[in-house]
Amino acid sequence: MRIVPVAGGKGGVGKSLIAANLAVALSREGKRVILADLDLGGSNLHLILGMRNLKHGIGTWLSHSRRPLEEIMVETGYSGLRFIAGDAEIAGIANLPASQKNMLIRRLAELDADFLILDLGAGTHFNVLDFFLISGRGIVATTPTPTATVNAYLFLKNAVFRLIQISLPRKSTAGEYLASLHKQKDSLRHASIPQLMANIGQVDPHSFDGLRARMQGFRPRLILNMLEDPEDAEKVNGLRRSCQQYLGIELEHLGIIYRDDIQDTALSSGLPVLVYKPRAVLSQAVARIAAKMVQLDRDGEPETWPAIDAGYREAGLEAEADFAGKIDYVQDLMNSGALSTGDLIETIRSQQIEISHLRKQNTFYKTRLVQAIQQGYTR
Repeated sequence: MRIVPVAGGKGGVGKSLIAANLAVALSREGKRVILADLDLGGSNLHLILGMRNLKHGIGTWLSHSRRPLEEIMVETGYSGLRFIAGDAEIAGIANLPASQKNMLIRRLAELDADFLILDLGAGTHFNVLDFFLISGRGIVATTPTPTATVNAYLFLKNAVFRLIQISLPRKSTAGEYLASLHKQKDSLRHASIPQLMANIGQVDPHSFDGLRARMQGFRPRLILNMLEDPEDAEKVNGLRRSCQQYLGIELEHLGIIYRDDIQDTALSSGLPVLVYKPRAVLSQAVARIAAKMVQLDRDGEPETWPAIDAGYREAGLEAEADFAGKIDYVQDLMNSGALSTGDLIETIRSQQIEISHLRKQNTFYKTRLVQAIQQGYTR
């Protein structure tokens, strides 16, 4: 079973929409999928699926944890997709004690499916980080805005520190060294992970070997949501470089999703966007990401993982192609009379600006693609 936690450094980046629609898309790929709402302080994933009045969730299960977790699992009405609800109304559930959290993690790992999608809460609470670290291939959702990308970086930074912390035995030399750094908050706040790893390797080579193995298996994935134009695809390059330089990790790019108000309409109808309008650009983007996940996860070992650069080049090309799809969609609305005169004028103005950006971006991507092909031949 592939466990896929979906997290976001801050709220409002669309992680629940991504989790729910990815689950539907993977089930349409013929996979057995379980979707679990682990945003325990604000669970609302059931609304995206159009499911209401659910009687049982993780909160009620924790009160009777000797019973199988499968007892609170429900069919969604979508073939191959089952759902585990959260319980936002139960006081204190967002702050699970370590014993309950670890038990829940063990029970989740014992479930029988091809994919287990976990929709996590926002922020960097230890519970959120530990749920994210169940898998080395979790997804971080962000948007092109500076605040969202900064929060995505801070989430990953906290996740890496947490991974180091739980990987080192407390009474080991490395564990004591890390504890001493925690007392010097300024030193730890500005620490570079590669340098920290080097220091741990010097003070405790034995513990370092286990830590290095876990770090090598940690390669989170990025989904860039709510794009407005193709140039937005470039805005995560700084995030990628920061992860390489300061965190010592590679951030794999799964793909891009354009902003689309249709998601609000779909939510009010009680249907995932992928079901409400399968041909929408947003729906096609999610389906493309799901197909990519199925393909990538056939390569289970780190040494067989694909090259990072390829994912970022591909995301740029997808941004350009999906933008063209948005223009076609607007043309369909014009032909059908669904746009008023005022809407039409405003749409044409915005499209003229975006087309100008697209032409520049198109030239850039063509140049990058030619360079990539030439480098491939020289190798």
